[in-house]
Amino acid sequence: MLPDGTNPDQSPGAPYTRRMWAGGHVLYNPATPLLLDGSRGVCAEFIRSVQSKGKEGQEKLFVRIERRLARASADEVAELAAAEGNEEVRNTLEHRVRQRLWRDQDSDFGPCSVIETRNIVFLQPRSQEEAAAEAAKSAGKKLRPQREADWSHTVMPDPKLLFRFSALTFNAHAIHLDPEYCREVEGHKERLFHGPLSFVFMITLLQQELKKQGRGEVIREVEYRNLAPLYCNEEVKFCGARTGDGKWEVWSETPEGGVAVKGTVVTGTE
Repeated sequence: MLPDGTNPDQSPGAPYTRRMWAGGHVLYNPATPLLLDGSRGVCAEFIRSVQSKGKEGQEKLFVRIERRLARASADEVAELAAAEGNEEVRNTLEHRVRQRLWRDQDSDFGPCSVIETRNIVFLQPRSQEEAAAEAAKSAGKKLRPQREADWSHTVMPDPKLLFRFSALTFNAHAIHLDPEYCREVEGHKERLFHGPLSFVFMITLLQQELKKQGRGEVIREVEYRNLAPLYCNEEVKFCGARTGDGKWEVWSETPEGGVAVKGTVVTGTE
């Protein structure tokens, strides 16, 4: 892991030593859903694009990461069992799985059950004074919700929740775990609530709402952006509203009522 606890596989290296999750996009394939039935799945990760933005000396790198998830084939499951203890055979199998998931990249799904895009921003280091000034500047900005919520749910995230979600997702980023790091390196007053955890809450609550309405709707596509920080030990309010036929807006709010995460959802029938 890198000094901040993040995964080095995606890092461009120095001087881009800080990272931020800017948002993402998820597609769910209704034809081949991943089921929690004990069967095996496969996942391949690809870097789709890298863009440098910003004035000279203060550039940021925007990295678009794509994850493709699918059911493992019977042959792949058998080969995995036969590959036990044989690293060469296992590596060959992993390469073939990547080729299979990548092969149909220009179709809607190909063999995939889920296609997830993650937009990660890599930033250069800054002084403690610069971090504090940037945090104060962003604190003054507030994006208000654009519509009334059809439903809402409020949680109070504590250190235990952040730790458990970090462990569940193999995410050791210090920004969710170490208050001193948050203050002195990132310029935040507290540990940050995970962007992906906001996604989990928003989508799970929408799934519950769809079930209540009994129309047989399921989530097909989600696009979301992280707009402002949410903090440990501060209430987070999750909201949602129908915006049209098969269309929803979901968002999370800070204690002051500003939008921190905003998403659009497309639903379809089962």
